[in-house]
Amino acid sequence: MPVSFETFKVQGANYDDCVQKVRWAYGDKAVVMKRRTVRVGGVLGLFSREGVEVTGYISSLPPVPRQPAQPLDFETEKQKILANRPDPTLQKLLVQVETLNEKIDAKAFSPKDEEHPTLTRLEELFSQNDFSLGYTKMMLDRVRKELSLDALEDFDAVQDRVIEWIGETITIHTETPRQRKPRILVLVGPTGVGKTTTIAKLAAAYGVDGWGQDPIKVVMITIDGYRIGAREQLEKYSDIMNIPVTYANNHEELRKSIAFYQDDADLILIDTIGKSPRDAVELAKMKQFLDACGSAAEVHLAVMAGTKYSDVRDILRQFAPFDYRSVVITKLDETTRVGNVISALFADGKAVSYITDGQSFDNHIHRAGVVRFLINLEGFRVSRDVIEQRFHGEA
Repeated sequence: MPVSFETFKVQGANYDDCVQKVRWAYGDKAVVMKRRTVRVGGVLGLFSREGVEVTGYISSLPPVPRQPAQPLDFETEKQKILANRPDPTLQKLLVQVETLNEKIDAKAFSPKDEEHPTLTRLEELFSQNDFSLGYTKMMLDRVRKELSLDALEDFDAVQDRVIEWIGETITIHTETPRQRKPRILVLVGPTGVGKTTTIAKLAAAYGVDGWGQDPIKVVMITIDGYRIGAREQLEKYSDIMNIPVTYANNHEELRKSIAFYQDDADLILIDTIGKSPRDAVELAKMKQFLDACGSAAEVHLAVMAGTKYSDVRDILRQFAPFDYRSVVITKLDETTRVGNVISALFADGKAVSYITDGQSFDNHIHRAGVVRFLINLEGFRVSRDVIEQRFHGEA
């Protein structure tokens, strides 16, 4: 049976304008086939402007019901690919693709109408703090969903809610009491993030200050003894704190060092060699090296606070084979923005255990807390009393 149809031609300021006119005039039976750029308006050929013209037909057949599109689960598909090809270059590419998807998603789903001034101000604040586009969209969507137009008129009240929501996305690592001694804490991470200084700060916090309680017996072991200055640096800290330090150059030496202090230490801190997250071969070698620590060892990943969002995501994923329990954020004092870190940790579902924010080894390290992140937000009006009450126990 032949299909009867009539054609149409519609002009507009842009393609969306044309489609809206077609739908208004012909409904769902209209099928757009072609579009082209044309000059529209003007008088006697003057003052015309560029526009779009679409042509198509109206079918006499009833429209086919549209099936809801199933969105691609990027994370699931990515894991399938990586399971078959654990290639660091591919991992880097997938991070870049996901970041691009966030940008496309943020543009595709942004409202066409003019935003409420409160939403515009919030978006500017998120950008000022280097939050990712995906995280920003998630928060603004929640504002649109949960707050009325009347509520949006009170910007201070809105930002109080948003700060609380940001805090809810931050996961704090909780230390669990150990039945056996010693506790073994291994710090891994890229070059230049301050691992050696962080190890010394942890040694001082546990072995000298005791986090406000009785100090415990601490030992430092480093496998970074060949780096110029690293050995001297730890020896200096060791002399000042009266905390022993030893060196291990291979798997067997590390195993023996741990065994030597097995009955005489409460905490063994292990400093490692900084590695590029893109050097999969060297990371694999270090992973084999650290197997000497045993399955009970806690691995923590050090990430510098000023690292850009996409690079944080890359580091989190490239060090995944170490099965790290949490992230240590270093050098918080060297940046004014924390949105990059908050966004990345939330996106990968990672908890944070410690924060460092200064050069001195005998202080400037803190157990991580939600409040410490929130008070570093730029531009937001943060009430410390309110957030400390809200996140009591996570300060």
